[in-house]
Amino acid sequence: MNRLLKILQDGHFHSGQKLGAALGISRSAVWKHLQRLEASLGIQLYKVPGRGYRLAESISLLDENGSAESLKQLGWAVKVLDSTDSTNAEALRMLHAGVQAPFVVLAEAQTSGRGRRGRAWVSPPAQNLYYTLALTISGGAQRLSGLSLVVGLAVMRALRQMGVEQAGVKWPNDIYVDGKKIAGILMELSGDPADLCHVLIGIGVNVNMTSSAVGIEQAWTSMRNETLALVDRNELVRVVSHSLHHYLERHAEEGFSGLRAEWEACNIWRGRYCCLSSGSQHAKGLVLGVDDQGALRLSVNGQEKRFSGGELSLRLEDDS
Repeated sequence: MNRLLKILQDGHFHSGQKLGAALGISRSAVWKHLQRLEASLGIQLYKVPGRGYRLAESISLLDENGSAESLKQLGWAVKVLDSTDSTNAEALRMLHAGVQAPFVVLAEAQTSGRGRRGRAWVSPPAQNLYYTLALTISGGAQRLSGLSLVVGLAVMRALRQMGVEQAGVKWPNDIYVDGKKIAGILMELSGDPADLCHVLIGIGVNVNMTSSAVGIEQAWTSMRNETLALVDRNELVRVVSHSLHHYLERHAEEGFSGLRAEWEACNIWRGRYCCLSSGSQHAKGLVLGVDDQGALRLSVNGQEKRFSGGELSLRLEDDS
């Protein structure tokens, strides 16, 4: 991210003279950089004669060196970008370029962030977590069974560890707090799922957003809204990564069946009436839970039916 923004991230006043000295540029050049910063990132700046410049509120920028040191313990490399179209897309380009998995891609901002079912993922700069873990998986489709639910469980545990105690999972892999979405997961495959393939685990977490975000069409919250404090995004990267590593190892050893009971204990919509949709197809019923493969168990007109697939959408029946 811009060197100027790194200096200003503490939310304190910095004089134009000191900023210029730190960056090796004139005070007029500092002013031009600040204008570009506001225009390109939409970040509000306060300008007070005699005191200098400061951000309207402090922010937490990603630290590539710190993340590299933390993820090195897991055997994962990391790449941090100022901006990209999406971290999943960047990870796929890296795989095609011969970069060996496992590795993590992080970005301060996304210009074309994506959620499930082709929906846009709103990605304002320097506020949230945009994270993709690229893995190589062999052994066929059995290794992928229930994997997206396990990832959701890992992210939920990380959020609870960071102080969001009411976080829970919603099938298949969203994380909610009191009816509001706080995080989502987009998993994509490259290669042959029946043999050797790459899995891209894309994670988006609303971290330090506090005001309205244009383009979000559902109730949402953020870690900052829930904890009432600025969240250190580098600490979040560390906690999410270690939680993912732990649960991915358990999934590889036990399969989803070994984690099913824990997932069910955190299932916020169990016992609720919901509507399941896929294109023009709809089913309404009572959520019973999930099976050993992670498929949704739904009671429809008194009969249990099971559903699985990445294009399915689950909503509460009374959700307008």
